[in-house]
Amino acid sequence: MENAPVNVAFMTQAGTRPQAGDTVSGAHPVEGGVREKGLGGNSVGLMGNAVIGISTVAPVYCLTATLGPTVSEVGLQMPAIFLAGFLPMLLVAFAYRELNKAVPDCGTSFTWSVKAFGPRIGWMCGWGLLVATIVVLSNLAGVATSFFYLLLGELTGSADVAALDDNKAAHILTTLAFIAVATAISYRGITATKWVQYALVGLQLAVLVMFVCMALTKSDEVANSLDFSWSWMNPFGVESFAAFTAGLSLSIFIYWGWDACLSVNEESTGSAKTPGRAAMLAMVVIVVSYLMVAIAAQMYAGVGEKGTGLGNEDTADNVFAVLAEPIMGSGLGILLFIAVLASAAASLQTTFIPVARTALAMSTYQAMPASFAKVHPRFKTPGRATVVAGVATGVFYSVMTLVSENVLVDTIYALGLMICFYYAITAFACVWYFRREMRRSVCSLMVKGVFPGVGALMLTAVFGQTLYDMWDPAYGSGSSLFGVGSVFVIGVGLLLLGVAIMLVMQRRSPAFFRGEVLTQDTPALVVED
Repeated sequence: MENAPVNVAFMTQAGTRPQAGDTVSGAHPVEGGVREKGLGGNSVGLMGNAVIGISTVAPVYCLTATLGPTVSEVGLQMPAIFLAGFLPMLLVAFAYRELNKAVPDCGTSFTWSVKAFGPRIGWMCGWGLLVATIVVLSNLAGVATSFFYLLLGELTGSADVAALDDNKAAHILTTLAFIAVATAISYRGITATKWVQYALVGLQLAVLVMFVCMALTKSDEVANSLDFSWSWMNPFGVESFAAFTAGLSLSIFIYWGWDACLSVNEESTGSAKTPGRAAMLAMVVIVVSYLMVAIAAQMYAGVGEKGTGLGNEDTADNVFAVLAEPIMGSGLGILLFIAVLASAAASLQTTFIPVARTALAMSTYQAMPASFAKVHPRFKTPGRATVVAGVATGVFYSVMTLVSENVLVDTIYALGLMICFYYAITAFACVWYFRREMRRSVCSLMVKGVFPGVGALMLTAVFGQTLYDMWDPAYGSGSSLFGVGSVFVIGVGLLLLGVAIMLVMQRRSPAFFRGEVLTQDTPALVVED
């Protein structure tokens, strides 16, 4: 084993870093170059951490955008698909929890996969997270803009105001304004809008509960309504494997973002355990919300292809806009628009957390330019990385919108590829990193080996099937390049861009890629319960 560099730090269960020579009860020491980065410690507790996870997922926005497409793929089995998508996320969450106990580092997937598989796989895992987050940020900003003008149109009763969203110049400028505000808030720190985030998440969940209750109450008043059936919870009821994987890919997307809880591990109270517990809490709240809404919406609207039916292609991209007034009335229906806007805006702010901290970690370990390692002396945030992420998001969205709306849509479709890519690598990293510790007990075998391994295999299968489906030009917007689907070109192209940048960084930072900065295969710090 290589000797650790001088700049080594250690983590304990409480999130403190002992001095050289200190011992930790019930643990063996971490080596391998894990470094302190100057972030503000003990800033986030369990509830605040869980709120970050829920906010980043943006449940109201995800539901309005995916209820329709999911029904189009799997019909009445939508609730089952939501459960099926939750399973790999839950299994991967065990990997995140166990790796965070051992190495509570804000680089999360990047840091852990480097320590398990070495610098190159680790770098690509970090790249997958970065590029996925930039795509999501641009999408969230665009959605926030669309619902902003939709809400203004509803409040003013003016179709001209609502139509401003169709004006490309007005849409882009408003989107850039949302990105700028979110960047500025993130720059000032994760506690700057603590109570605002509590309020926005609380509003989302309260409106969803209200929507569910009113939909169930009125479900027998409309012609297309359905009685609940337990068969809706059977994933084997999906007609074909292709439809199942397509629905599963959508389902995985709507859970993406819970790992933001782990990105603030160095800033959390009890950094070794609090983020993992917060991630589990956030996921339980999210899956319960999704199942409640899916069942209630399906009972009220049915899965027909006309009118308010969830299978109507004309309304599939914004189901709540169609169901808000029939279910909640013209007065309360406005709350649903506000909730979607709040969901997108809140997620836009918190989604900056993982991308900025991953860039900070990669820079700290010399895998990216040193300028990204700068932490603001007052706000204790990765200021440079946050600003660059904001600029990259704005440029990406503007260019994609100006080039083609189809290209922007296909970029979002390609997102699932990146999500499966870095989640699967992280889960496999857990299995390999703890391979010697699985012999300790059946519990260790299950939570460090079997659960993460099964989750990784499931995501790898979805990755492979999605890659195959993307080749078809009919996938996504229907655009193609030289006979190959543009979604495939974009998804694979973004990953290959990461390979190219990695080769450039390999020449600029040879020490990291030789494994001299953050070493591979070192013993984990295991804190016994």
